[in-house]
Amino acid sequence: MRTFTRLLGFLRPYRTGSILSFLFALLAMVGTVAIPAISGRAIDAATTGDRTALYTWMWALVAAGAARWMLTVARREIAGRVSLGVELDLRQLFATHLQSLELAYFEGSRTGQLMSRSTVDLASVRFFLGYGLIFMIQSALTIVLSAIAMLIINPQLALEALAPVPFVVWVARRYGLLARPSLQEVQNRVGELTAEAEESLSGVRLVRAFAREDRQRERFRNAVDGVFTQSMHATRLRAFYNPLIGLLPQLGLALVLLLGGRQVINGSLTIGEFTAFYGYVLALLGPMRTLGTSLGMAQRAVASGARLFEILDRAPRITSPADPVALPEGPGRIDLEHVSLRFERGATDAIDDVDLHIDGGEVVALVGPTGSGKSALASLVSRLYDPTAGTVRLEGIDLRELDPIALRRQIAVVDDDPFLFSATIADNIAYARPDATADEIEAAARRAQIHDTIAAMDDGYDTWIGERGLTLSGGQRQRLAIARALLAEPRVLVLDDATAAVDAATELRLVEALREAIGERTALLVTNRPATLALADSIVVMDAGKVVDRGTGSELRERCALYRDLTELGAEYAPSLSLAAREEEGL
Repeated sequence: MRTFTRLLGFLRPYRTGSILSFLFALLAMVGTVAIPAISGRAIDAATTGDRTALYTWMWALVAAGAARWMLTVARREIAGRVSLGVELDLRQLFATHLQSLELAYFEGSRTGQLMSRSTVDLASVRFFLGYGLIFMIQSALTIVLSAIAMLIINPQLALEALAPVPFVVWVARRYGLLARPSLQEVQNRVGELTAEAEESLSGVRLVRAFAREDRQRERFRNAVDGVFTQSMHATRLRAFYNPLIGLLPQLGLALVLLLGGRQVINGSLTIGEFTAFYGYVLALLGPMRTLGTSLGMAQRAVASGARLFEILDRAPRITSPADPVALPEGPGRIDLEHVSLRFERGATDAIDDVDLHIDGGEVVALVGPTGSGKSALASLVSRLYDPTAGTVRLEGIDLRELDPIALRRQIAVVDDDPFLFSATIADNIAYARPDATADEIEAAARRAQIHDTIAAMDDGYDTWIGERGLTLSGGQRQRLAIARALLAEPRVLVLDDATAAVDAATELRLVEALREAIGERTALLVTNRPATLALADSIVVMDAGKVVDRGTGSELRERCALYRDLTELGAEYAPSLSLAAREEEGL
């Protein structure tokens, strides 16, 4: 019930439209209820030979029908506006909230599940609030007004005809209790199916490379079977209860024919009154038959609403303080004070009690085996995560005292697998600064050693790249991402293995370009590549989440065996070169 009440809250901005829609529905139902009464009067006029009354009631019937038609058209148009408005608000709210959630949430969620919520579940809620709710109200009004009219014509016969109604209500309530969990599970299975489809499409290159099409088809078939099985459970419930709900009112109709017919025979009920009464019973049958469908629609909306609120109720863990501190001007001094970080699903700390000071304008490289905590530490600087212990500072200010958006505008990050949008090359570079001029975009591309490659393309900077930049090579994607970062003119530049996909010759040119681009900026380099390490003023060696040494390249080569092995053999051997592994080997 709480979920249903919360869903109704989305109608609050559209109170006027909702009220008008309700009033028009009420007036249309008055017309609907008037039609059997008018028909009965017309029949009585015909049986008594009163032509004047017959013509009068005939025109009254036409007027009632026309009024009902106009009111219904107006109601549906208003309901459509309300429905679309609610959908827009829901989509905006959902998208905005997703953007506010921390990175760790997305790392633990399947994209397909989020897509399913933002499409299937949202559409279900929108349709119910825009149309289904009014339909239910309209059906309820039909039942109430028809019952009142029947009581006015013949109270005893009305009570006999309405005898099955309590049973209908009980059956409908029973169906609602069973349908909601079943329909919610259907929505969950649809989410899993969407997730499987999204992963199959996103990973199509990997699937083809390993000839695993059969495996993906099997996974997709299992997801489809899951949706089918659960949908059949919901269908069986609907197949049993909906006809039963429709059958019970037929008993009332049979009673009207039997008992009402007897009253007509003995003269206590006119043919016109009997016709009107019969018309009201027929008017009741429609809403009664669709009661199960209406409840199913409501239960589906509640199930979808619960899935939406599951995300909307999750409070962002990285938020702006109520009174954020303004980041002072400075060269980009970074301090990590007894910092530890453990991911939600991690068994151990990814970073374990790290103390690190980086002077403003200093270029520091992080070196270490895979899983040593290099990337995790770099992510703390831009506050993609908050430490589980300790403090990270920029210019002496605790990052938690800063507005995260203002902070991230001062820090540019380039990952080893950069994301590019399905847009032009110019648009992708300018994403960091949408107001950048064409000359500024080109200058950033030149510094990233990608301008010549772009210029050789038929459309140059207007070349449209595919989703995630899949039409480009890995090295081209990385250089575009570097150009994007340089265009932002950040105070701090974080390069997380950003040259991993370029060839040796390009890396040397890129390193020289980066040396000039970094200039007086603070830079944090996550890399084991000797050419990129040449940029660093100092190098931090990490292992198992700890800082095990720090110094210049020459100092570390003399005293740190782990550093020597990492830089001599390359990062691909790093997993076997942790201190623990070295101790086991006796090194």
